[in-house]
Amino acid sequence: TLCSVLLPVLVTLWCSAQRSRRQLLIRDIFRGSKHDWCYTDLFGQPSYCCVCAQPVLRGAFCRCCGRRAGEGCLKRAERRFPCKEAVARGAAAKGHHWIRGNLPLCSHCRACGQQCGTQPKLCDYRCVWCQQTVHDECMQNSLKNEECTFGEFRDLIIPPYYLYAINQMRKDKRTDYEKVVPYGRKHWIPIIVLANTRSGNNMGETLLGEFKMLLNPVQVFDLSKIAPAKALQLCTLLPCNAVRVLVCGGDGTVGWVLDAIDEMKIKGQERFIPQVAILPLGTGNDLSNTLGWGAGYAGEVPVEQILRNVMEADGIKLDRWKVQVTNKGYYNLRKPKVFTMNNYFSIGPDALMALNFHAHREKTPSLFSSRIINKAVYFFYGTKDCLVQECKDLNKKVELELDGERIELPNLEGIIVLNIGYWGGGCRLWEGMGDEPYPLARHDDGLLEVVGVYGSFHCAQIQVKLANPVRLGQAHTVRLILKSSKMPMQVDGEPWAQGPCTVTITHKTHALMLYHSGEQTDDDASSVSEQEHVREQTDEDV
Repeated sequence: TLCSVLLPVLVTLWCSAQRSRRQLLIRDIFRGSKHDWCYTDLFGQPSYCCVCAQPVLRGAFCRCCGRRAGEGCLKRAERRFPCKEAVARGAAAKGHHWIRGNLPLCSHCRACGQQCGTQPKLCDYRCVWCQQTVHDECMQNSLKNEECTFGEFRDLIIPPYYLYAINQMRKDKRTDYEKVVPYGRKHWIPIIVLANTRSGNNMGETLLGEFKMLLNPVQVFDLSKIAPAKALQLCTLLPCNAVRVLVCGGDGTVGWVLDAIDEMKIKGQERFIPQVAILPLGTGNDLSNTLGWGAGYAGEVPVEQILRNVMEADGIKLDRWKVQVTNKGYYNLRKPKVFTMNNYFSIGPDALMALNFHAHREKTPSLFSSRIINKAVYFFYGTKDCLVQECKDLNKKVELELDGERIELPNLEGIIVLNIGYWGGGCRLWEGMGDEPYPLARHDDGLLEVVGVYGSFHCAQIQVKLANPVRLGQAHTVRLILKSSKMPMQVDGEPWAQGPCTVTITHKTHALMLYHSGEQTDDDASSVSEQEHVREQTDEDV
């Protein structure tokens, strides 16, 4: 019995020690490398070493150029093969950059049209810029020397020769960037990808590599290593009002990027302000859902299609609001808290759930690596509040003013102030259901929608479309006075416990966003039909 228990433990410890030793050795190789190597214990598809051409199960692959090498060949691969150059000059910068072997599945030769990369060996070529593939026997000198077109996404890619020319002009203190190709090209809309590798389901690392393969690596940033304000300075080297930013993360990450864009306005860089698209990797993703980018991304859509969606998206405006929290009494001496709101502000049970979730995640962040687990934790705290009712009698503790007019409150436990159509991970709160359809809430009309809820159980009923919220009205300015006790509050999922105070919400600015008019969901279709029904009734009354 003792051996049966100890043997698996010893084997596991030995494997862990071997893995740690391997990773230390490989880390030394990776340090200062010209490739963006990523180590893996098992390749996801049949792979061949770019040095010895032998099949490999374990080793490293470059997330920029796609080369793969076994553990023993990594140093030679690093010395022998150049990576995808972000900044380059001369004819080499405009030509193809061919690498051999490990082609994507279902590749076809550009010369003969037949399938490539099907033989069980290191064979055939792929250009790391235009992604075209060619058979070994079809490769000719004319292909090696011809100018690369940068493929399907040439309108999104920042060419390496462009950045080299811009750097030379900056050294000469020149700013006439429009003379550099492709600055003046009509359809050139360069993209900047900002990915938060810590968001939601931890897909950020994989997406970073896939975007670096298709674009210039200098266009792709990891927000865990570089702040958005610094990454967005790349916009100042690109055409005015042409840049598009793809934010890969949750609503909090989007707010972080929009704050950095506001800083650009303060610096006088308004003409370089980009338009923002979203790839939802967070838990709620209500802003992404409102703008047509979906309620969550789990790898079901290829990265190539995501880039096509960004190219085809339409520009719209998003209201951004200033939330000022001024303490009362002794705490009035403190400086007021100021937040920027994109989605919603709330006080009551949903803020309490967010506060408990946030506290739990701070203690054990490793447990919150899945969107499903995150929502399960929210469900647990919501069920707990149904029994405890920590926010009851809110109407006795709070006064609400909409555009200066006092609102009489029913017996509520929570108040929610909405800027966007979705709330609580995909629920259309303002429009409601049943025989009383309301017009769609807009995110660009300078109006806030204010609703109330009776408790956590009422929130759950609203989520499954068994009840409507209490609609309290629309306003340009919302003022909320907490007279006594301490209550949970949140702005866009960032919760805190707040004592007696005055909360004032006023319009701050607009953000330039991108709207994806893709497939319409059932909720969207029903909301549109309800809005058309209201219009028909209005026409009849007229």
